[in-house]
Amino acid sequence: MGHPKILFITLVQVIYCLRYSSASFNLYLSPQELQRLLGLQAELNYVRDGQINDYALNFTLPLSSKLNKLYFTWENTGSQKLPYSIKIDISNKIAIPHPKLNISATGFVPSSTQIFAVSLPCSETVDAEVNISIKISITFSDKNITTLDFKRKKTCINESIKNDVSKNSLTFADSSSVFYIAVCCAILLVLILGILITIYYVTDKKGRGTKTNGNGPGTTTTTTFLATLPRNSVNVSSYASFRRMPSYSLLDERSKDLQERITELSVQRCRVRLSSIILEGTFGRVYQGSYTNEEGNEETVIIKTVADHASQVQISLLLQEGMAMCSLNHKNILSILRVSIEDHSTPFLLYPFNNYKNLKIFLQKCKLSSEGVHHTLTTQEVVRMALQIIKAMQYLHKRHLLHKDLAARNCVVNDKLNIQVADNALSRDLFPSDYHCLGDNENRPVKWLALESLLHKTFSPASDVWSFGVLLWELTTLAQQPYIEIDPFEMAAYLKDGYRLAQPINCPDELFAVMAYCWAMSAEERPTFTQLHVCLQDFFTQLTKYV
Repeated sequence: MGHPKILFITLVQVIYCLRYSSASFNLYLSPQELQRLLGLQAELNYVRDGQINDYALNFTLPLSSKLNKLYFTWENTGSQKLPYSIKIDISNKIAIPHPKLNISATGFVPSSTQIFAVSLPCSETVDAEVNISIKISITFSDKNITTLDFKRKKTCINESIKNDVSKNSLTFADSSSVFYIAVCCAILLVLILGILITIYYVTDKKGRGTKTNGNGPGTTTTTTFLATLPRNSVNVSSYASFRRMPSYSLLDERSKDLQERITELSVQRCRVRLSSIILEGTFGRVYQGSYTNEEGNEETVIIKTVADHASQVQISLLLQEGMAMCSLNHKNILSILRVSIEDHSTPFLLYPFNNYKNLKIFLQKCKLSSEGVHHTLTTQEVVRMALQIIKAMQYLHKRHLLHKDLAARNCVVNDKLNIQVADNALSRDLFPSDYHCLGDNENRPVKWLALESLLHKTFSPASDVWSFGVLLWELTTLAQQPYIEIDPFEMAAYLKDGYRLAQPINCPDELFAVMAYCWAMSAEERPTFTQLHVCLQDFFTQLTKYV
């Protein structure tokens, strides 16, 4: 028989466990509430069976000025009564002077599922960003009081100023003003038409006076077709036409700085050697090769180039997109090493090799190989890769650069799962199923784009955050195609209706919550990459704490 003292301690522990195992409760946002706040069809658990979701609590949820009420669902699932107290702290009481609860500030957590509301109406007298803290304290015992702190940030707008402006606008737009504006517009239209007709006749007359069929002094000097080629036209001119003019002529006047950067990185073609093809599309090719540097040492490099039949537009895009991230120095960014452009030859873009491979292809190979499972990514590995991508994007945004096409296909990874973010040169050709044309003669990564980028072609750091959310989804699904069942032409309506990508199998709630926040309808409500880094770093620390 054991020692009496040890038995007594063990008995006390058992009694304690039995007593407080009956104390359990749930507190969450219902799918309807999350749909209203973020446009997502999901349930956000803050407390489930007594287990607290620290990650969800630590995130500050942004609120628009029109959201005046918050709804929480809770219930006591145990047999022990759980006293509670609720306190609301407001950082600016002029902006939100009267926060209210529709339940008592103190009482007991209900034993059945109930919803309570917190009213946070703006006074509409000041413009302000208001920090809100809703603290709910649950008493399990005299020595065990748990406080849950729900953080919100609400934008309040001074409606009186807006109304004054509207009234002034309406006062100005009276009948006499409308009449004078119409007269001015008519006169202006007549003047513009007169100028256009004059230009047409002068140009036509000049053309008839100089046109001849011979090679004498009267012959006009014709401009080559390539010099007038629009940037977004789909030209299928052959390589032979490209050879008749210098490579730099395919760049327009707006790309003089690009030409200067190319000149700085330019190397002779004789110092570059192609070895083997890594990826190949209709006109784009990626080689592994070597480059002899200034010291005479040979370096292994990746070389992006195009086939002989590539059009001028395709060559121009290769240079413009490939040079978009040149001269960047960060361990998580794949930046161009050298460029080789010579007349009568296709351009070469050289990148450091270091045993990196395309991330999308790597993820797809992780699913299955001929021997079975190739590699199973753990949650820790996924989060670690995501953190590296975030660091690269923080660096880009600090330099006021946007990626605009952040996706697994535009990242590379090595055997140690070190990630580098790359440019999107040749991606349209190498991954054609990821790009769609919506009738505007432009192939775009429709299913990776933020709603505002899809509708209005506007890009910002927040639109890169949206794309990162899709990339995180790619990491957790091993590069499945997002929205595979949705027609590209229906994507905008699908997103506007509040639908998003579903939570992947075996994806932790904490990780999916990060994705969901990246896909907030309003760009202002999405987190920054700095905030994402803090959230995922905390989650990564929790994952590795007991490993």
